[in-house]
Amino acid sequence: MDQIRQGFADAARVLEEFMQAPETWQKLQQAGDLMVETLRAGGKILSCGNGGSMCDAMHFAEELSGRFRLNRRPLAGLALSDVSHISCVANDFGYDYIFSKQVEALGRPGDLLLGISTSGNSRNVLEAITAARNLGMKVVGLTGKTGGEMAGCCDVEIRAPKTEFSDRAQEIHEKVIHSLVHYIELELGL
Repeated sequence: MDQIRQGFADAARVLEEFMQAPETWQKLQQAGDLMVETLRAGGKILSCGNGGSMCDAMHFAEELSGRFRLNRRPLAGLALSDVSHISCVANDFGYDYIFSKQVEALGRPGDLLLGISTSGNSRNVLEAITAARNLGMKVVGLTGKTGGEMAGCCDVEIRAPKTEFSDRAQEIHEKVIHSLVHYIELELGL
């Protein structure tokens, strides 16, 4: 149990480090403002990631299109998580293109992509960012470690503090996701 207890202490320390970083609040507001602007203009927010980050992308989308804390009108959020699409594109083009093909099919100028990668180097998320950029979409990235390649290609990058394992970054990402949805609801008066 000592190692489990230490895991909780580590999670609390990483959250405190994230909260104390001056750029945290500025970047959260910048990302939230881009999302609010997208939704106000009739755009949608697409989200993607791999493994646990795919679950976070789906969680974000369902919080928008379903509900967060209170009942309100659905908001346009869609996770790029269709299993048949993923297996088709992975088979025909390669795993690097499973998200970019969906961005090309569903994205429009004025939409926004939320890309999630704890390393910031997931090739398929980077390809999705390129596709989004080519369409005139804004990009918000949730990363960890050093931010990886994503650090230089997002309109706003929100980076979890560097830790040895990705679970700490994922815990920060989940809090960020909830905070962004809450911010969107507050700004839209829902």
